[in-house]
Amino acid sequence: MSPELVILPPQTELSRRWAQRLAQEVPEVSVVLAEDQTSAVRALSAGAPAAFGTLPADLLRHAGRLKWLQSPMAAPPAGYFYPALAQHPVVVTNLRGTYHDHVATHAVAMLLSLARNLHRYHGFQAQHRWQQLRDPAGILHLPEAVVLIVGLGAIGAEIARLLEPFGSTVLGTDARLNASPPGVDEFGGPDSLDKFLARADAVILTVPHTPSTENLIDGPRLQKFKRGALLVNIGRGPVVDIDAVSGALVTGQIRGAALDVFPTEPLDPTHPLWDQPGAILTPHVAAVGPYTEDRRFSVFRDNTRRFLGGESLVNVVDKSSWF
Repeated sequence: MSPELVILPPQTELSRRWAQRLAQEVPEVSVVLAEDQTSAVRALSAGAPAAFGTLPADLLRHAGRLKWLQSPMAAPPAGYFYPALAQHPVVVTNLRGTYHDHVATHAVAMLLSLARNLHRYHGFQAQHRWQQLRDPAGILHLPEAVVLIVGLGAIGAEIARLLEPFGSTVLGTDARLNASPPGVDEFGGPDSLDKFLARADAVILTVPHTPSTENLIDGPRLQKFKRGALLVNIGRGPVVDIDAVSGALVTGQIRGAALDVFPTEPLDPTHPLWDQPGAILTPHVAAVGPYTEDRRFSVFRDNTRRFLGGESLVNVVDKSSWF
């Protein structure tokens, strides 16, 4: 009998499509599309060794024989990991590295828009208003700028590569790397963050939400920014205190902020960030682009084959740190 892989609820058009593709491309596995909690409990209780999706605590207690869980994302949404899951022997893998080019391009596009005040002009255009911003102090001249990338995984490394032609000095921090990728002029661990912040004209966050990055950029840390610096976040929403960011824009502690992710999504329509002239807000779309679905599915499919063959899985997560 073929081992079962459970596609956990709730089901979406994407999960249904992937279930069908997996059944066709890896016929050695029996794919169970669990439409609801009851069917998921039945499959897990029967000893299914593999699953795809989100596994909350009320399902985990039925997953005594589960050996592998494939996360549907590159970085976990809030609440994906919890103590019982971290202590369970199940191996969790994610989909990191599958859309780093799209996210990096989005981050650099946001930085360029802030650097040249394109977001301000877009607001003027909506008002049919001809207004020139002619103060050179309001322009970030990239050949002379210091850009800090917080998180030098696949996305951060690609951002550094894209920035190289602009001639910026690139600083970088990362909790896992021992050496910096190409294009990073100075590198340090997380303990280098504050000293780099004091020098940076722009800060780009690519880090996932983990216990150590939650509210990494809060009110006190924003005070350590170089006054008038720019902030870009394409990592995870809970990494940034958006109320503090809004306040820092009002006081001029930072000159601009571009955010693609938020602690709660969608962003509350009454939040003051919507009306901040120094803010660019996009609705968690940095990963949108061609080939993303095929790349993500390929990791899932190849890990399924590896699991069935007893091989090492790719993108294994450290469950204690959520990434």
